Amino acid sequence: MAEYPIPKFHFEVKWGDATIGFTEVTGLDRQVDVIEYREGQSKDYNKVKMPGLQKSSNITMKRGTFPNKTEYFDWFKEVNNLGKIQRRTITIKLLNEAHQPIFTWSVLNAFPVKVQASDLKADANEVAVETIEIAHEGISLVK
Repeated sequence: MAEYPIPKFHFEVKWGDATIGFTEVTGLDRQVDVIEYREGQSKDYNKVKMPGLQKSSNITMKRGTFPNKTEYFDWFKEVNNLGKIQRRTITIKLLNEAHQPIFTWSVLNAFPVKVQASDLKADANEVAVETIEIAHEGISLVK
């Protein structure tokens, strides 16, 4: 039997007790800065390279716009208008055809840094899509 790569279109996002459907999630990456060092008396013309601090991109999530569903606009308002940072752990799961998780990412201490309502266009033939961008303090692959 042939083995195939995992499709990326079946996933779920949870924050708190809510499971929220999104059409797209991007930014699930980690990166290590490189520290370069060279002594002045070194006979080598190359620098020594060492791993430095880790960093992650912001995560961007998109979903269709629905009436009376303003969860992340409300979260953004709490963080940015009231000055209270309500951080959340967000769980993102890539699912198989039986709806079981194949991979699970845990996003720690997340908070919104940008929300965007859908572009509007009179002759468009598509659904309205809203976007939230979140910063966080780390992402780990749980499974």
